[in-house]
Order: sequence, then structure tokens, then C-alpha cells
Amino acid sequence: MFETKFVVVVREDLAVWQKLNVTAFLATGIAATKPEIIGENYRDAAQNVYHPMSIQPIIVLSTDAVTLGKIHQRTLQRGIRASLYIEEMFSTGHDSANREVFAKFTPEDARVAGLAFHADKKIADKISKGARMHA
Repeated sequence: MFETKFVVVVREDLAVWQKLNVTAFLATGIAATKPEIIGENYRDAAQNVYHPMSIQPIIVLSTDAVTLGKIHQRTLQRGIRASLYIEEMFSTGHDSANREVFAKFTPEDARVAGLAFHADKKIADKISKGARMHA
């Protein structure tokens, strides 16, 4: 049905609250740069209006730190822009502090907690190889 995939990959050793937090933050990064994947407002039977959401499923995968690092490298090698959340961001309290700590790391030394990307299905499958559906 869709020619693209919206993929979130989280590190499997994170606490549940961290996985949920990372997934939420990463999804906003994709939504902010891909307005074409956002649908129309929702309206219930009482005519209350709710925010629009993604028109396509968001695939949430998990994997270990080593594989997540490889997935990160694959996004860079293929020129696929991603949302990236590093472990140090858990200890900050706001966006500017996140940016400050984020800027201290290179792709080689970042302790990636999760990443998200939106790409052609075949490319997305190749990039996310080694990760599995989050359980």
C-alpha cells in the first residue's frame, strides 16, 4: 500500500519509559520534516476535533547497541536523514541542553538510544537489517 516506511529503532536494553520517550521524540522529528505523511484532523461523533497523525504505520523495531550503531552508519552512508537520540539526552531537561550534549559526539562515539527515518521500503529494509519488531 505504501512505497515508503516510517521506521523507529530503539535500543533493547533501555527502560520502558526510555523506549517510549525516545520513540515519541524521534517520531516528531520525522513528522516535522515530512508533512506529506501527516493526514487530516480527526473528528469524533460529538464533533470534537483532534490533531492529525501519520497516514502510514510507524514500524517500531528494537535491537542491541552494536546493531543500532550499524543502522546509524547505514543511514549516513545512504544519505538518509534521520532523527537521532543519544543516551546523554536522558540527563538534560530541555531542547537547547539536548543540542549542546548532542554536539559533543561524532557518529563513531555516540551512544545511540534510538533513531528514526522515512525512506523507500527497500532502502528502509536494508538499513534496518538486524533489528526486529519491538515486543
